[in-house]
Amino acid sequence: MLKLITAAIISSLFISTAYADNNLNERAHKSKIAVKVFMTQLKGELKSAMKAGGPVNAINVCNQKAPAIAAALSKKYGWNIARTSLKTRNASNAPDNWETKVLNKFDERKANGEDVKPMAYFEAVENNGKKSFRFMKAIPTGEVCLKCHGENIAPPIKAKLKELYPNDKATGYKLGDVRGAFTITQPM
Repeated sequence: MLKLITAAIISSLFISTAYADNNLNERAHKSKIAVKVFMTQLKGELKSAMKAGGPVNAINVCNQKAPAIAAALSKKYGWNIARTSLKTRNASNAPDNWETKVLNKFDERKANGEDVKPMAYFEAVENNGKKSFRFMKAIPTGEVCLKCHGENIAPPIKAKLKELYPNDKATGYKLGDVRGAFTITQPM
């Protein structure tokens, strides 16, 4: 009888662990969809701004429209959706401790030869007695990104960045670097 009870307990633990893992994978899948929506909207806005007035004009998209997109998606999904980086342009996008660890891991993974484009990480965490699901998707530095985030930034772009972001640290990137990440926190 004791063996049966022990087997039942072990079986239920296995089932609940499998369910939890499956639940995390489902949350990760939904997070990837939300990030794709964010990226698509942001990219569209950036392309339009670049076409209308070049990189100086596109800076306003990151300054005004990106936070609005993040806020609208956060409201739509009921999650906290944002962008962050180890080298912030906007101080309000500074990473928390968990995000800092993940961003550092992303840099390590890139240094070990992993492609940044599909790079993501997720886990369930507990903070102050509250459980949440955390997800991050790396943002690779593309060719067009270098105009505002690279090593050789044109003077008019530098002037606009200084005007909007006096404490800007988001420069000096090279093609393919991890520029930052989309970050999602879902309550559990």
